[in-house]
Amino acid sequence: MTRPRRLLTIGHSYVVAMNRRLAHEMALAGAGEWEVTAVAPDRFPGDLRDIELEPIAGEACRTVPVPVQFGRKPHLMLYGRELRALLRERWDVVHCWEEPYVASAWQVARWARPDAALVYATFQNLRKRYPPPFAQMERRAMRRANGWIAFGRTVEETLADRPGYVDRPHAVIPPGVDLARFRPDPEARRRIRAELGWGDDIPPVLGCLGRFVPEKGVDLLRRTWEVSEPSCLLFVGGGPMEDGLREWATRAGDRVRVVTGVPHDRVPDYLNAMDVLVAPSLTTRRWREQFGRMLVEAMACGVPVVGSDSGEIPHVIGDAGVVVPEGEGSGWMDALADLIASPERRAELSHRGLERARADFALPVVARRHLQFFDEILDRNLMQSRGAAEK
Repeated sequence: MTRPRRLLTIGHSYVVAMNRRLAHEMALAGAGEWEVTAVAPDRFPGDLRDIELEPIAGEACRTVPVPVQFGRKPHLMLYGRELRALLRERWDVVHCWEEPYVASAWQVARWARPDAALVYATFQNLRKRYPPPFAQMERRAMRRANGWIAFGRTVEETLADRPGYVDRPHAVIPPGVDLARFRPDPEARRRIRAELGWGDDIPPVLGCLGRFVPEKGVDLLRRTWEVSEPSCLLFVGGGPMEDGLREWATRAGDRVRVVTGVPHDRVPDYLNAMDVLVAPSLTTRRWREQFGRMLVEAMACGVPVVGSDSGEIPHVIGDAGVVVPEGEGSGWMDALADLIASPERRAELSHRGLERARADFALPVVARRHLQFFDEILDRNLMQSRGAAEK
């Protein structure tokens, strides 16, 4: 009987249980064939509070908490000797969910055993030239890498011809969504609307979920909403634009709500309170939408989505929602007017979104695709080794 392949998956985002569900699902999907160990910070500084390692009930993978340094500066964050000791063990695959140009990825490249296949995962969808020492860290990491995972088509387009990436196998695999938590929930819809002071007779609710920053199109949505057909508007998130948004909401009247401080386990409730999720992201010189997790979460809840064509959004939505050219223009007014006026259109997109979430973004699907890619890399390495031995 062959032994299970051993996978060590590392990421500072694993401190949050939602993110570590990927490792949990890989352990479930690979039962009997893969032995999965996740490495996560024991504590990590979040935007609002320090986050202690969050538990997962019945977690299928082994999770090893380790300390990190300089966590408030992700580019400079470092793992300690606890990770180094782990990497001295025998692993078939080391999966590093850290951008290849950051210090922690460079550490993993230095410490991983030469007989382990090293795979990086990246969201980088802008062509960047990194200053020292990050450029050198990226080169070192990718020289050591046996493959890489792009979290979207625009990431692949950006990196596929980049030195260090071009000659390494890669796969495009999206982040997943937990369908057990993000699902249609009529009771949550009624409860949240009651908490917001909205009855059953209100017009359709347009929702915006995420950071309150200019690049997320907050001002564009406000201006479009003011001249659109009557609807309610729900902002859920937080950020530097909060004060101005609240001031505007007060003037806008009873049809606008701004909610901050929502823990992630309550996000599905607020999504269910929406009739349409709107993502009017705006590309800047330094940023374009890398994925848009709120889109797949909304689709999993049966909420129709409309988003701009910034970055990865069109690839995420596909034919399961509405894509509008980013920026000012009549496209946004027309798209929102159509969805506000037509319950039938909303129902159609709700169905399409649910099907897309289940087929393409469900965590078990994403986990199996990771393991398949790891198997392909190991098989490729084995064939190369045999070919070298026969020469």
